Amino acid sequence: MTENPWPRLRPANNKDCEKVTELVYSILKEYNLKPDPAATDIDLKDIEQSYFERGGAFYVLEEKEGSIIGAYGLYPVDKATCELRKMYLHSSYRGKGLGKLLLEDALTKARQIGFKKMTLETASVLKEAISLYKSYGFVEYEPEHLSNRCDQAFVLELE
Repeated sequence: MTENPWPRLRPANNKDCEKVTELVYSILKEYNLKPDPAATDIDLKDIEQSYFERGGAFYVLEEKEGSIIGAYGLYPVDKATCELRKMYLHSSYRGKGLGKLLLEDALTKARQIGFKKMTLETASVLKEAISLYKSYGFVEYEPEHLSNRCDQAFVLELE
């Protein structure tokens, strides 16, 4: 008997933009955070250009019927550094190890691409996510500037 392959991770494409945006915005709303389609979330309008064409990656966690229940993006900052963006998981799928799956896959992909460092910005209300990041060795740091809805930043050396 084989293990159930669903949900499964796969590379995103621009056909996923609308579903990913719905996922991200619904989770932001859940935590009383505001979507920012003109700045912080503009990358969701063209995932292929924002991530793949820049040398990064964007993956979605998809259910069998096609719904997108999770996502993460690796946004190149420079040759050695990527920013973990848009790592979100639908509320009904939390607590099942899928957040760890997303983060572990993101770390693996970042190393495969050749990044040496991963940064991320988050909001302190996302306590579960922050706990997960810290458990993987992310440490808080002071970036030059933060996105509008973020009040914390973390960094992890990938080597």
